Amino acid sequence: MKILLITTSSGDTFYCSNCFRDNLYAQALRNAGHDVIIMPLYLPLTDTSFLADTPLFFPATSYYVAQKFFKKGKMPHFLEKILDSPSLLRMASSLSGTTSAKGMEQMTLSMINGDDKNFAKQAEKIIYWIKNHDRPDVIHLSTSMLAGIAKAIKNHTNIPVVCSVQDEEIWLDSLESQYACEAWQAIRLNSTYVDRFVASSEFYKAVALSKIPEIKEIDVVYPGVNIEKYNSSNYPKEPTIGFYYRMNYENGLDILTQSFIQLKKENIIPNLKLKIGGGYTRENKKFVHRIQTILRPYMNDVIWSEHYSLDEHTTFYKDISLICAPLRFNEAFGLYISEAFAAGRPAVVPNAGSFSEIIENAGLLYAPNNSEQLTEALRKILTNPVFYDNCKGNALRLSHERYSDVTAAEKLLRIYSQLVG
Repeated sequence: MKILLITTSSGDTFYCSNCFRDNLYAQALRNAGHDVIIMPLYLPLTDTSFLADTPLFFPATSYYVAQKFFKKGKMPHFLEKILDSPSLLRMASSLSGTTSAKGMEQMTLSMINGDDKNFAKQAEKIIYWIKNHDRPDVIHLSTSMLAGIAKAIKNHTNIPVVCSVQDEEIWLDSLESQYACEAWQAIRLNSTYVDRFVASSEFYKAVALSKIPEIKEIDVVYPGVNIEKYNSSNYPKEPTIGFYYRMNYENGLDILTQSFIQLKKENIIPNLKLKIGGGYTRENKKFVHRIQTILRPYMNDVIWSEHYSLDEHTTFYKDISLICAPLRFNEAFGLYISEAFAAGRPAVVPNAGSFSEIIENAGLLYAPNNSEQLTEALRKILTNPVFYDNCKGNALRLSHERYSDVTAAEKLLRIYSQLVG
């Protein structure tokens, strides 16, 4: 089967859940023997493990400027060429990853509505590319915030369209209220152009249905990893807490830092280490510097992966005893948990969002999400070898039963085959 995966790119500088999920889907489907075409939007894909198979469409540089300053007139060709030059796109990639929707309202609404001239110009390029290359059997969009593209595809082709839903409300609900309402309403209207929706958890399926009640059915496909790449029976000699996500306030790295320091002061867990990875952007530099300053007295016990890469995913978890992510929001699915489970590492996370559904008895949930409760949870799992081994065994079991790339590919192909058939 030939699948066209249209994915939004964040610039490959930090652990982005949606980007990595699309990477996993592509790898899983290719390993199952199918032809997957990667079509990036906004920013180039630069990592060798997830390279594009098409030109870049809707380049963030020129499209942002067009929406900001050329809503009524045409952008000069020379300016568009300069803005979409490799050097400016690289610069945009290094600055990408903002968690604030301020200033991005018009661009966001344009991609969802799909009804202005700047959008139409870019959408025509995608349709032209699709029609002049081998026809895909199915097209999979990475987010419902590309609803305008679904409309364009359906207006010009009869190719089935599948759309993932994951954490859209984090961005859309941060818009000013009038823009947020308009965005959700446009997604509801354009949802009719999507043949099937896919959520990454039962938790987010419920969220999506509450936000987009027009959707009649949502399939749940847990993102899965290649277990063989993560498998490791060699655990670190010294107990090591792992944090592998974007280093920012929303992901709670400061909460974990406070707990780690408290545990070091107690010294109940001898030689305790902390390993931090996942990358960050310029927007997060002050936060990261503050964390490094707080940890300075214990830096001999901190392993800091300064630069993020997709290749690092399969090695990071082999050096830790457990994964910890004190998120301050309700996440649709913690991909770092499925990765950690593949390596047989338990999870310690807040009792929020999809976490109770994902980890079951392969770790610990704590509440409320503060450093005191996290410290207690970490102390419990790291000072009780029998309990830790039970969690470890359950993590490996869940990895094989739920969170493998084979399982994910089978479920996706079942959905695609129903549409194509």
